[in-house]
Amino acid sequence: MLEFSERPWGSYQVLHTTDAAQVKEITVKAGARLSYQTHQKRAEHWFIVQGPAIVTLDGVTKTLQQGDSIDIGIGVAHRMAAPTENSVVFIEVQTGTYFGEDDIVRLEDDFGRN
Repeated sequence: MLEFSERPWGSYQVLHTTDAAQVKEITVKAGARLSYQTHQKRAEHWFIVQGPAIVTLDGVTKTLQQGDSIDIGIGVAHRMAAPTENSVVFIEVQTGTYFGEDDIVRLEDDFGRN
């Protein structure tokens, strides 16, 4: 494991990283959600390992099941949420020019982060 981080909404671990891509396994605790956010230097592809998952993409919310996936372009507002009855696990493949956590522009956050 390259990196593991606990967050207020769950946790993530970096599985693979190169200059062109980074792969994470992300767990969102039951009833929690990530910030509604954008990125300026990376796109993301999410593959649901354990669901259902509630995904918001540019203001449109949809439910994804295990085995579903979704693409998130650079600059597109997005959020992942877990229903109250189960956690969500998904694989995130990031592609772009930079993968640091400081490329997160939070539009809304349940935990008061900027």
